[in-house]
Amino acid sequence: MKSALLELIRSDLRLRLDRLSKAAMEAHAAATDPGSKAEGKYDTRSLEASYLASGQAKQVEDLAAAVRTFDALSLPEYAADEAIDAGALVEAELAGETVYFLLVPAAGGLEISHEGCEVTLLTPASPLYQKLLGHRTGDRLEEPTLWITEVI
Repeated sequence: MKSALLELIRSDLRLRLDRLSKAAMEAHAAATDPGSKAEGKYDTRSLEASYLASGQAKQVEDLAAAVRTFDALSLPEYAADEAIDAGALVEAELAGETVYFLLVPAAGGLEISHEGCEVTLLTPASPLYQKLLGHRTGDRLEEPTLWITEVI
């Protein structure tokens, strides 16, 4: 299951990178286009286009790094009694609903649909990632109140 999930993540990230790269190129073209040159001292079109192009270029760099990270990533399998650590797929009950979290090094917050389930990626920067570390199946967490039902 985790290998299929990993392939879905890689595919999604590559698709996002392709779209964002195209948008960044268009923003760069708009920023450098002679038609966006300021026509007066209060005309900020070129400055705004430049900021947009710069921000999108940074997003492309970050996303490309995430793609490289996931291309090299393998996710370990966990025994039922093992403590949660990096690479774990955690099934939990939150407010009466089953939720899934995958502890990964990049692309935090990304949600991937797999076999009818939504899996949320958590990175070490996430407080929930930090709270889950070391816990096991059957443990309960406070804030958010959740019950760990399975570690895969």
